[in-house]
Amino acid sequence: MMKRWGLFSLFVVLSLALLAGCGSKSNDSPKQQAKDETPTTDTTDQTQGEEQDTHLFPVTFTDDVGREVTIEKDPETLISIQTSTTEILYALGAGDRLIGVSDYCNYPTEALEVQKVGGQDMDAELIMTLQPDVVFATKYHFDNHEDILKQYEEAGIKVVVTGSATSFEDAYQTMRMLATATGTSDKAEEIIKDMKDRRAVIEEKAKEITEPKKVWVEVSPGPDIFTTGTNTFMHEMLQIIHATNAAEDHEGWVKLTEEEIVALNPDVIITTYGYYVDNPAEGVLARDGWQEVNAIKDNQVFDVDSDTVTRPGPRLIEGVEQLAKLIYPEVFGE
Repeated sequence: MMKRWGLFSLFVVLSLALLAGCGSKSNDSPKQQAKDETPTTDTTDQTQGEEQDTHLFPVTFTDDVGREVTIEKDPETLISIQTSTTEILYALGAGDRLIGVSDYCNYPTEALEVQKVGGQDMDAELIMTLQPDVVFATKYHFDNHEDILKQYEEAGIKVVVTGSATSFEDAYQTMRMLATATGTSDKAEEIIKDMKDRRAVIEEKAKEITEPKKVWVEVSPGPDIFTTGTNTFMHEMLQIIHATNAAEDHEGWVKLTEEEIVALNPDVIITTYGYYVDNPAEGVLARDGWQEVNAIKDNQVFDVDSDTVTRPGPRLIEGVEQLAKLIYPEVFGE
């Protein structure tokens, strides 16, 4: 049983890493969505709006694997094979154009009703049958299924590949590239500004903290306990709220033993696997040999929604706000 759970834990971690690793770094192109606005009886204004739309396309940009992509006209149908991409497209106001999403897309709730087209292994036949204007794939698909992506392009489907995102800036660039491809750059800048403004508020409050707490982030339960070191969203989030990452001496996603974790003696423990495990905090609090850890003695073990702290999209700022309230309630509590 433990061996099976160990394999499951590793699967969860690798899945989370793939979910997190889907950002981009590209340029944007401004657009006003005249066709989505309320109809007007003013023919002149309507004509001007249509002319503005026409001038926005074709658009050419470089995706995250160095491919130059040209989209001739405003795409009407889209497929997203990544959870974070789906979230961003909905936030950009392009969700109603999605005719296919990955098997794991669960936010917003509207995404649950969209045709599922696979995950790491795409349902290529179904995607070809749906004939979208654009398919948003990931670097994983490019590295492992490049031949399939070429088939899409040969069939007249545009392919945009997003790469690995490990920071807020990467996430912003992801949004900008997707916005360029869908003609929603104005909305992207609005979202990014909101995220930056909310971050600034948190950073200002964090100046009140004089004694940073050491935080252990646990992204999978025992026996294979993984955490996030530097170059991850969680690390940047802890920096924003003036907390210390207990695993700051490590980079990326790493596995530590229980003995190593106990020796770190964190003040707070954050778990991110409540979606997979019932009552994760209870399990951590009951671990043998952890009784002298500060977080255990003070009952400072909390679970957060993994999707808000790993997916490079608009909800990342929600993850920061949640962590701030859990770790420093005296500063950030309402």
